[in-house]
Amino acid sequence: MNDILREAEQKMDKTVESTREDFTTIRAGRISPTVFNKILVDYYGSSTPLQSLATFTSQDARTILIAPFDQSAVDAVERAVRDSDLGVNPSSDGRVLRCVFPELTEERRKEYVKLARSKAEDGRVAVRNVRRTAKQNLEKLEKDGEVGKDEASGAEKRLDGLTKAHTDAVDEMLKKKEAELLEV
Repeated sequence: MNDILREAEQKMDKTVESTREDFTTIRAGRISPTVFNKILVDYYGSSTPLQSLATFTSQDARTILIAPFDQSAVDAVERAVRDSDLGVNPSSDGRVLRCVFPELTEERRKEYVKLARSKAEDGRVAVRNVRRTAKQNLEKLEKDGEVGKDEASGAEKRLDGLTKAHTDAVDEMLKKKEAELLEV
C-alpha cells in the first residue's frame, strides 16, 4: 500500500515538474533561452534537441543569439526555429542566428494566457490519471484481501491529499504565469 502511494507521489511530482517546464516555454516579457527547450533539429538524420547543438546568448530583452557548435548545422537550426511555434524569423550571418522576438501585444498575451491555462489543465488531468491508477491498485489490494477496508480507506484519503496538493501546485504555477504574462 505504501509502495502504491509512494509511486503515485513520484509520478505526480514528475507531472508537476513537466508542467513547470511547459510553462517555461511560454514567453513572457523578457525572452530566455528556455523558450527553445522543445525545439528539435534534424541533425544528420536524427531529431536532436536544439539545446545540445548550440549556445544561447541573450543580447537584450527581445533578442537571442544562437551559435551552433557545428557550423554546418546553421541551416538546419535556422529551419527548425523558423518552423517552430515561437513566431520568430531568425536571421543568419552564416555562423550565428539572431532571433528578434516581436513585442508582445495585448492579443498575443491573451493567447499565451490561454496556452498556459491549457497546459495547466493538461497537468491537472495527468495528476488525476495517476490518482485513478493508484486508486484502482488500492481497490484491487482490498478486493484480494491483502489489506482491510479501514486501511484502504485511509490510504485513499492520503491519496486524495496528495492529489489536492499537486493540483494546487499546478494552479499556483498557473497564477504566477498569468500574472507574469499580463504584466506590461
